Amino acid sequence: MSDQTQHQSVRQFRRFALVICAIGVVIQLGLTAYYLGMGHKAAAHHLPVGLVASAEQRAEVVGLLEAGGHFRFDDYASVDALTTAIKRREVYGGVDVTGTPHLYVASAAGPAAASLLRATYTAVVQQRTAAQVTTLAQTTDQVGIRTVQSLITPPLVTDVVPLPAADVNGVSLGFLTQALSLGGTIASIGLGRLIPRTRRSWRRGVAHSATLVVYAIGSAVAILWSMSWFGVGSGADRWEMLGIFSLISLAVTGSTAGAVALIGPAGAAVGAFYFTIGTVISGASILPEFLPTFGRVLGENLPTGAGVQAVRENLYFPDAPIGPHIAVLAAYAVIGCVLVLITNVLPNRKDRTSEVDLDLTVRLEGAPVEENRGATQISAGAPNQ
Repeated sequence: MSDQTQHQSVRQFRRFALVICAIGVVIQLGLTAYYLGMGHKAAAHHLPVGLVASAEQRAEVVGLLEAGGHFRFDDYASVDALTTAIKRREVYGGVDVTGTPHLYVASAAGPAAASLLRATYTAVVQQRTAAQVTTLAQTTDQVGIRTVQSLITPPLVTDVVPLPAADVNGVSLGFLTQALSLGGTIASIGLGRLIPRTRRSWRRGVAHSATLVVYAIGSAVAILWSMSWFGVGSGADRWEMLGIFSLISLAVTGSTAGAVALIGPAGAAVGAFYFTIGTVISGASILPEFLPTFGRVLGENLPTGAGVQAVRENLYFPDAPIGPHIAVLAAYAVIGCVLVLITNVLPNRKDRTSEVDLDLTVRLEGAPVEENRGATQISAGAPNQ
């Protein structure tokens, strides 16, 4: 190698390395800004909560809790109606102030929401207690035992739908979603590299789609099996969970494979988007009501977000409607598989006989590979039939 050639090679390497480093820094900067923007200061925005109170009591309670716009209040006629709404995930919790104040939460809906409700409720009770003590101090120097007991009694709190002991922090859904997204992305990219090694046809499209379905079921089985190791979801209906996890996996792999079939290898970025962007706003670790409006809307309409909500409701809130989440997942799965079928049915004059076709022909005819390779190359430019 001449000195000039060597110098050119070194310069090319340096330029290439500089471009790679610059791209890496830009990507890192963008992801850091995105992650911090979504979660560095997560705060509730109009978190739906229930209230059982008279008109006068409602005005007082809402006045104490409404500051900052953290809550949105829905009125209920009784505690039974309130707890039913909590079990249907219409509200994250609520308070009954018709007698002794009583807070109802659902930690399974999201520990962050339950913690916020507990903290706010405790602060309000302490404010009311302090006001009562001040009033008593102004009117008398002696206080009865019952009055003292009522003042020092801890606030009443009932967890209507608690998290199970196997998932005390409520983080399992986030881990499962990440596993499904990453596994589905890798599978889609692998199939996208493998399937094109055969000639385009409706049979190839059907085979590709069928492979996606088989992978989705296998992925769901793997997730359920791994969950059983740690006791997560032990009380759930296994067949329902199998169907939901299969649909989540097919939504991820199908839409990614459809993008790859439509625009080529660059379509794999769809799967990377689900993993790097979608998991953060899925509602697993940061509840939708704690996200900025953009993140909440986008997250609920991605396979990751719809999947998390569907799994959470199936595991912990069987009375909650699951149809909207299933519809989102089905849309991604169906559209992706349809794109795979259409792109395989449409003619492509640049498509050539692949090595897979050649080897298959050789095996069927029993001819040596080298004898047929030349003829195959001659006919390689022929359009598909």
